Amino acid sequence: MINTTTDSFDVSAARSAHLEGQIAEHPERFRVLSGDRPTGALHLGHFFGTLANRVRLQRAGVKLFVVIADYQVITDRDHVGDLSSNVHELLLDYLAAGIHPETATVFAHSAVPALNQLMLPFLSLVTAAELRRNPTVKAEAEATGERALTGLLLTYPVHQAADILFCHGNLVPVGSDQLPHVESTRLIARRFNQRYGGGAPVFGEPDALLTNAPLLLGTDGTKMSKSRGNAIELGCTQDETAKAIRGAKTDTDRSITYDPVNRPEIASLLLTAALCSDSDPVDLAESIGSRGAGALKALVTETVNEYFRPLRKRRVELSADPAFLHSVLTRGNAHANEIANDTLDRVRHVMDMSYQP
Repeated sequence: MINTTTDSFDVSAARSAHLEGQIAEHPERFRVLSGDRPTGALHLGHFFGTLANRVRLQRAGVKLFVVIADYQVITDRDHVGDLSSNVHELLLDYLAAGIHPETATVFAHSAVPALNQLMLPFLSLVTAAELRRNPTVKAEAEATGERALTGLLLTYPVHQAADILFCHGNLVPVGSDQLPHVESTRLIARRFNQRYGGGAPVFGEPDALLTNAPLLLGTDGTKMSKSRGNAIELGCTQDETAKAIRGAKTDTDRSITYDPVNRPEIASLLLTAALCSDSDPVDLAESIGSRGAGALKALVTETVNEYFRPLRKRRVELSADPAFLHSVLTRGNAHANEIANDTLDRVRHVMDMSYQP
């Protein structure tokens, strides 16, 4: 069973703390695979949830692979949308946030055929029942409502395992809700080595690096999401940011307190300001006191605009050079293909599927 052998949160947290120490001492030993679906530009939730951590790891010396998961766009929808434009926006966000293309490999899912060929032997290592029990598959299937579960969505954990293992990723930054995916990948690697590799370590079992990603709510009080239209995008102008924050949902109590359980909308705004000013949300709440939501929103607007000013400036500069963006993706695709072809050759060899003389 894929999701029943997942380490407890406490064990995973302890392991992550140990890994952070190893990263500090020997970052060159680690390879990280992370990525996003190109369904729109990234927002503040993405930045503080994953993107800032990727930049941190790369700057520490960890080898970084970033997949633009274009195939995953169609796991739960009929059309890809304005895909080329969305990929362009993702590239702008990545580079403006600090992903360095000289040391990071940024590539598109669909541009690496050998990566996707790994799905076939990997699929032989899991059962349909195991896939259906995966928490993310269950949650995504429920979220689609009356829509039938697609084969692509059902096999999402296997596709993710191929993403991680093709480049021999050994470190996967995740929130606690994504631990089952890492365990799925570890299980697939282990089963492949046992069944096809004769016990030889063709694939290593990657470790989860737990990230304490802050949960930022959207302006309507629900989870920040591109599809809900409630997000503040990284590339927003100062005026667009101010307008979005002015319209953010709050409550009627003029006394501002940091209470995530009972006042989630107020708490999310305070947390946003705290993240952007390296402050404590409790201290910020006390500084506002009884001046109400207006004063809180003014503070959030000021801190967000100031924090993201350099990123937005860099983003505008990068947008003026589409040829450079194209070259980043072209180089990344080429490097990913080279690695994926080598990995697939190794897989074919251990499966006795190499037919060259």
